[in-house]
Amino acid sequence: MILEATLLGRSHRVEVRGGAGDYRVSLDGEWHAVTISDAARGLVALRIGSRSHEVAIERRGDAYHVLLPGDALTVELAEPARGEARAGQAAAGPARILAPMPGRVVRLLVASGADVAAGQGVVVIEAMKMENELRSPRAGRVRELPVREGQAVEAGALLAVVG
Repeated sequence: MILEATLLGRSHRVEVRGGAGDYRVSLDGEWHAVTISDAARGLVALRIGSRSHEVAIERRGDAYHVLLPGDALTVELAEPARGEARAGQAAAGPARILAPMPGRVVRLLVASGADVAAGQGVVVIEAMKMENELRSPRAGRVRELPVREGQAVEAGALLAVVG
């Protein structure tokens, strides 16, 4: 999965490969081995290369607040990373909502056959210990919903079709 992330006012190209807690992550073209696992007290153990960190990650609106020992950072993800419409995406024809990275379906927010508005939440997936609400890129009817709650999905997996 490729996405844009904004950190400290700068935009970065991020590519994520892997799953189940073990990832290869490219930040602006530099690859890192990243392992994520649960830690004590609601923290996440994050190992990047040979360095380990305990961090807290919480979603705040359209951004993620990352609490590090002695520091706090806010990371904003580009809209395509959250399953929203890409610039220039055609409004006609079926819109496919794909998993932006490997994860697990946490909640289905609509049923197959339901009418949805543009920007309405359709599916919530958990990836890298964060929940991501994927939204319909346009108004329409949910034509396909081939996943179920609790199901593991790979990056690029079809989650819903709105047409």
